[in-house]
Amino acid sequence: MVPKIAMIGGGSWATAIIKMLSDNFTSKEIYWWMRNAEAITHLQKYKHNPNYLSSVEIRIPEENISGDLVQIIGAADYVILNVPAAFLKETLQGITADQLSGKKIISAIKGIVPDENMIIGEFLNEKYNIPLEDIVVISGPCHAEEVALEKLSYLTIASIDTELGTSFANLVNTRYIKTNVSDDIFGTEYAAVLKNIYAVASGICHGVGYGDNFQAVLISNAIREISRFVDVVHPISRDIKESAYLGDLLVTAYSQFSRNRTFGNMIGKGYTVKSAQLEMNMIAEGYYAVNCMHYINKKYKVDMPISRAVYAILYEKHSPHIEMRLLTEQLN
Repeated sequence: MVPKIAMIGGGSWATAIIKMLSDNFTSKEIYWWMRNAEAITHLQKYKHNPNYLSSVEIRIPEENISGDLVQIIGAADYVILNVPAAFLKETLQGITADQLSGKKIISAIKGIVPDENMIIGEFLNEKYNIPLEDIVVISGPCHAEEVALEKLSYLTIASIDTELGTSFANLVNTRYIKTNVSDDIFGTEYAAVLKNIYAVASGICHGVGYGDNFQAVLISNAIREISRFVDVVHPISRDIKESAYLGDLLVTAYSQFSRNRTFGNMIGKGYTVKSAQLEMNMIAEGYYAVNCMHYINKKYKVDMPISRAVYAILYEKHSPHIEMRLLTEQLN
């Protein structure tokens, strides 16, 4: 049976995954939902996303691209959620648990659902009764811009059901995408959330004038924060040096394509949160994630000085210069 896959979301990462699915040789039917009606019309007519990764050719039948979410989800066996975490509830408004029942749900979202303060897998399990065994998490150091350029990239496909993880991995493998399969859906999701916060911290440090030497110390402490947190939340045997954890942190903290680092850099240079968001015109998940993590960690009480400093700067309006100076006394 030919697998039917629905992409929910119209951004750069959604476009990149559509490209992977299209370049993979396994037979499949691909459907794409996005909110923007003009973008849908453009895609149908010109076969390119007008707003993101516009160099990527979209090889999907025009009737499979739609703004009708119920129709697109109804057609699919696999549903890939790929909207900013802050907008997930709004996107799924009107979708019932019955409409998602029996489908495999893939999270390509590296964020936390606000208000509920849940990672995507937990949210789907609690709000839509999706069994954890039917949830797949896409993680790893993989910027959409490099996928568009077909530069070699690695993804980690996590699922409690490793057979499901392997099945989905086989749908996105290409000559430029290699995949690993993991059973750590909680650790990979939380690591993907946290690395966005540390990329914001990396950008702030650069913005206020710290150099590469301090950045290296910051990130070596950041991976230890990630390790401490995921080991408390979901204590299983894992190697924090694997690419889903350390690799994703490194590329998000250092890459020119990292919107979280760019956002942090602007904050460090004196931009307000609002002005930085307006100038970027893209979502920096780390901004929302650090607020959610602040509340989540009230339960777990893990020592997270970097995350705490970013929260103080973004939500308590503390001086980036002062907070970063105080942070330097807590790292080693």
